[in-house]
Amino acid sequence: MFFANLERNSMPLAQIKYINREISWLSFNERVLQEAEDPSVPLLERLRFLGIYSNNQDEFFRVRVATVRRIARLNESVKEFVGDPVEILEQIQDTVLRQQVRFDNTYRALMEELKRESIWVIHEGELTPSQGLWVRNYFQEKVRLNLFPIMIDNVKDFPTLRDTSIYLAVRLLNTRQPSETRYSLIEIPDTLPRFVELPERGGRKYIVLLDDVIRYNLDSIYYIFPHDKAEAFTIKFTRDSELDIDNDQTLSYMKALEQSLKRRRIGEPVRLTYDEQMPQPFLDYLIGKMKLSAEEDAIIPGGRYHNFKDFMKFPHLGRQDLLHSRPQPLNHPHLPAGRSIYSVIRERDVLLHFPFQSFHYLIDFLREAAINPKVSQIHMTLYRAAENSSIIRALINAARNGVDVTVVVELQARFDEEANIYWANHMQEEGIRVIFGVNQLKVHAKLCLIKRVEEGKVVDYAFICTGNFNEDTAKIYTDIALMTTNPKITREVDKVFNFFERNYSLSKYKQLLVAPFYLRNRIGVIIQHEINHARAGKEAWLFFKMNSLVDKKMIKKLYEASQAGVHVRLIIRGICSLVPGVKGQSENIEVISIVDKYLEHGRVFLACNGEKPLYYIGSADLMTRNLDYRVEVLVPIHDAELQQQLRDVLEIQWEDNVKARILDADLRNTYKPRRADASSWRSQKIQYAYFERFLEQGRDASAADLPAPSTNPPDALHADNLTPSSGS
Repeated sequence: MFFANLERNSMPLAQIKYINREISWLSFNERVLQEAEDPSVPLLERLRFLGIYSNNQDEFFRVRVATVRRIARLNESVKEFVGDPVEILEQIQDTVLRQQVRFDNTYRALMEELKRESIWVIHEGELTPSQGLWVRNYFQEKVRLNLFPIMIDNVKDFPTLRDTSIYLAVRLLNTRQPSETRYSLIEIPDTLPRFVELPERGGRKYIVLLDDVIRYNLDSIYYIFPHDKAEAFTIKFTRDSELDIDNDQTLSYMKALEQSLKRRRIGEPVRLTYDEQMPQPFLDYLIGKMKLSAEEDAIIPGGRYHNFKDFMKFPHLGRQDLLHSRPQPLNHPHLPAGRSIYSVIRERDVLLHFPFQSFHYLIDFLREAAINPKVSQIHMTLYRAAENSSIIRALINAARNGVDVTVVVELQARFDEEANIYWANHMQEEGIRVIFGVNQLKVHAKLCLIKRVEEGKVVDYAFICTGNFNEDTAKIYTDIALMTTNPKITREVDKVFNFFERNYSLSKYKQLLVAPFYLRNRIGVIIQHEINHARAGKEAWLFFKMNSLVDKKMIKKLYEASQAGVHVRLIIRGICSLVPGVKGQSENIEVISIVDKYLEHGRVFLACNGEKPLYYIGSADLMTRNLDYRVEVLVPIHDAELQQQLRDVLEIQWEDNVKARILDADLRNTYKPRRADASSWRSQKIQYAYFERFLEQGRDASAADLPAPSTNPPDALHADNLTPSSGS
C-alpha cells in the first residue's frame, strides 16, 4: 500500500516494502519547490524553479496521472503498480493541493522580494494612466491580431482546449438584463512574450504579464456586446498524453505516430486548474460546459496565473547578480586544442563530465570525422536533439562528404516526437540512413560509433554517454561520457548497431550491459556477488547513482544485500520506491537526493567486487521500463585513473551538506545535516573546482594525485573557499 503519512496507514515500519512511484515523484517535485523557497538561491533562479516545478507537474498529470486513471478504470491488479489506484489518485489530489498552497505563498513572497530589488510585476489594476496608455498601444500593435475569442454560451459542443495553452475565461455581466450575460474564452497566444517590460520609471523596472495586457483591453475586444462589467479568470486544461500507436500494418510507423500525436491533442481531460478567485457560479458553469465531474476529475484551485513553466524564461533585466553564476565549461587536459581527438583516444580512454567540462568535444569528434577521408562510417543514436542541433549538422556534413551515416532515431521520445519526426525527415533528405528504433522497444541508449581505415585496417572509435546528444541540455544536465577505441568495447557497440539494423540478430556481450537482454540479470549478479562476499565476512559495498529506482525485483535484491550486511549507498535524483533504514529490511541502505542549479542526470554503478571494483556508466535507471522495454547500455570503465575520477565524483556528491536531502519512509525531504565543525560542501560547486584542479595539474596528472574528498578534503576544495570563478 502506498504511504506518505504513516499514521494514516498505521502500517508497522518493518512491514513497509515500497513507496508508490507517483507519491515518490511528488516528493521529488517538492524538492524542486524547496529550491524556490530557499533564500540562499538567487532570486531570479527561485522564480525559474517555480517554472520547473510547474512544468514537471504538467507532465506528471499528462502522463502519470492519466495512467493511474486508466489502471483505476480497469479495476485490475497491474504488475509493478504499488497501492490501490483510487487511493493513489486521492493521495495525489491531497498532495498537489498542499503543495499548491506552498507554491502560491512562495510566489507572493518572491514578488515582494522583487520589489525590494526595484523590479515590480504589476497587474492591470495597478497601471498608472501613462502605463495604461502604453499597454493599450502595445495591445493594438502586437496583441490584438493574435486573439481569437470563442463565445461559449450558445455552442452545443465545448471547444477543444489545448493542454499546452492557458485561457482567459471571460464573463460579460449585464446587471440590468442578467439574461444577457455572455461567456467567452480567449487563448493567450504563445507566439508573444508572456512577460511584457514596461518603460522604466524612477529607477524601477516594471513587468506586466500578457494575461493582464489582455484583461486591460477586454472592452476593446467585446465592445459589440452590451455589458457593464467584464471579468476574466485564467484556466488551464491538462489532457491524457500517453500515445496509443495504431498497430495497422498498412501504416508506416512514422505515419502511425503522427496520427497518434493528433489524437493526443484531444486526449481525455485529467485536470482543470483555475483561478481560486473565480466566483463559484462561474466555475460551476464552466465545469458543466466541459462535462467534467467534480468527483472523478482533478479540479484544482490555483492563483491568478497558470503555465508557470513560462517563468523558466522570466526576463533577466540585466540583473546578473540575481542569477546563478555559470562558469565556462573547462577544457580537458588530455584534449589540447589543435590535436586530433582520435590521436588522443588511440593512446588512452577519456572520460568527460558535463557541464563542468566542455560538450564541444563531441561536436569536434563528429566534425573531424565529417572531413577526414579515413572515416568510412558513422553510427549514432538520437533520442532528443537540440533545437538548432550542431550534432545533426555535423552528421549531414559527413553525409555530404561521402561518409556512410546511419542514425537510429527514437520517434517515441516523450514530447519530442514531432521534433524527432522533423529531424528524421531532414536527415533522410540529406542522404542519411535513418532507422526508426526497434519494434516494441524504445531506444534509449546513447551511442556513437565511428569507423576509420587506418593502415589498411578498420579501427572503431566509440562515444558512450549517460545523457542525450544535445548541446542545449548539456549546459544544464550533469552527465558523463566515455571516449574509447578499446576493441573489446567498440566491437560490442558495433553489435548493438547491428541489432538495430537486424532485430533478429542477437549477440552475446561480455563488456557492455545491454537491456533488455542482459542488463537485469547482470546487475542482479553484481549485487549477488556482494551478498556472497558479505556473508563470507569480506568487504562488500554498492554505490549507485541514477535518476529513478522503481523496479521491485531490483529493490528486493538490494534489500537482500542490506540484510546480508552489504553497505549500500544510493544517490537518486527523482523517484525512489525503495524504503531505506528499516530494521531487518534495509538498515544498511542510505539514500540521498541532490537538487541544485544543474539537473543531476548521470547513471553510475560501482561495486566492491572483492579486490577488483566494478565501474559502469550508462543510460539506464533501475526501472522496469529501462530493464525490460528499452534498449539501454552500460559500459565498464577499465582505466584506473578514470575509475578514480568516478569514485571521487560520487564521494564529492555523497558529502554534500548544502543541496542533498535524505530520502526516508516519511518523504520528509530533510536536508542532510551538517556537523557543527564542518564547512559547507556543495557538490556541484566542488566538482567544478575538482576538474579545475585537474586541468591546472596538466595533461600528465592523474585523478589519483588529486585530493580525495571523502577523507578530510583540503581547504582549497571546500565550497566556502571557492572564488566566484569556480562556480557558485
